[in-house]
Amino acid sequence: MRFTLATVIVGLPFFVAAAPQPPKQRIGTPIPISKRSGLTNPDNSVNLDALKSHVASTRAKIARGLDNLEKNTGSSRPSVMNGARKRATGADALTDDNSQLWYGTISVGTPANTYTVDFDTGSSDLFLPGPTCGSNCSDHAVYDPSSSSTSADLGKSFKIAYGDGSGVEGDQYTDTVSIAGLTATDQTLGAASQYSSGLAISQFPADGLMGMAFQSISAYNAVPVFETLVSQGQTDEPVFAFKLAASGSELYIGGTNSALYTGQFSYTPVTQQGYWQVSMDSVQSNGQTVLSNIDSIIDTGSTLIIGVPSDVAAFYSATGGTDASSTVGQGYYTFPCNSFPSVSFTFGGTSFPISAATLNLGQVSTGSSDCVSGIVGKDSGDSFWIVGDVFLANVYTAFDVGNSQVGFATLA
Repeated sequence: MRFTLATVIVGLPFFVAAAPQPPKQRIGTPIPISKRSGLTNPDNSVNLDALKSHVASTRAKIARGLDNLEKNTGSSRPSVMNGARKRATGADALTDDNSQLWYGTISVGTPANTYTVDFDTGSSDLFLPGPTCGSNCSDHAVYDPSSSSTSADLGKSFKIAYGDGSGVEGDQYTDTVSIAGLTATDQTLGAASQYSSGLAISQFPADGLMGMAFQSISAYNAVPVFETLVSQGQTDEPVFAFKLAASGSELYIGGTNSALYTGQFSYTPVTQQGYWQVSMDSVQSNGQTVLSNIDSIIDTGSTLIIGVPSDVAAFYSATGGTDASSTVGQGYYTFPCNSFPSVSFTFGGTSFPISAATLNLGQVSTGSSDCVSGIVGKDSGDSFWIVGDVFLANVYTAFDVGNSQVGFATLA
């Protein structure tokens, strides 16, 4: 989730070995997505409170996901969907919430009502404000199950906590959910009876959240929306893709949008299914390999890149970054604002550069010549990195459920 308090957390399942196979390219309609401000102040200095809250929530999300994984799967190995031929694609434009939250529209119920949701590959559940939700749901569009002829009460509650102690809770239902013209029936979702202050409209402009990771990290232990679309024959392919950039951002459902990238995809297999967890070949700076063989989670619900503290310390030692423990906080580093290093990540044998514009989060304080770097060293509950928008804003990313792999390509 991406907002001042950050994203919902869930866990991670087990790997299904398969040689990466590129998904077919199809033509479809994009879902525009947008993003809002949150990590910077009006003068472009870093909002340190928001930054630290986002990191805490992202770490808590991952930890909760690991708990859900154990609860939902035990020692079993979840199966991967087969890549059977499906019927359609669709795309949804995204609204840019200024490096904290990517959101677009879905419709729910019969008759259908439209809602905005944060599309989060670091969690697996869909929730919206319910009819009994309190003041923090004001100005959000409310989902009322009693007004939908296709809703059914599951008789189950849910509660999702965030890293700052706040969260969301409510009741579970099934209903019809549509995205970019593709429709999932009997889809499990939550109708919230309580939103924390971090989900109030001033902090979180989307109405709710739609998780796009795997079922094994679901707080409901329910099939996520995209997998329902695939299993019900709604998609051309079991693939969805994101462009997260300053302009023209979108979520593409049922394939990839060839107009938004150039060249070929570089694929890397999912190593543990739950989160979109893959192996990063290496981290390079100024043409030199600094780190290699890094377990990582590809998370559209995280703004930052959050790494194992010892790895991150080694990265900054090699690149000349300055420890900012005394000015920003433990695990943060800075560079002179006008001299960020050249940094790239390699996945599937292909190196992808991270622009200074996305790596540079802003000045430490008003008038400072030092700027905060978007690679942060924090323990996330296991020995993996969380790869968020600081990297993803530089690439076109395909999430291939059918072949259990993630692909990256150069933005057009």
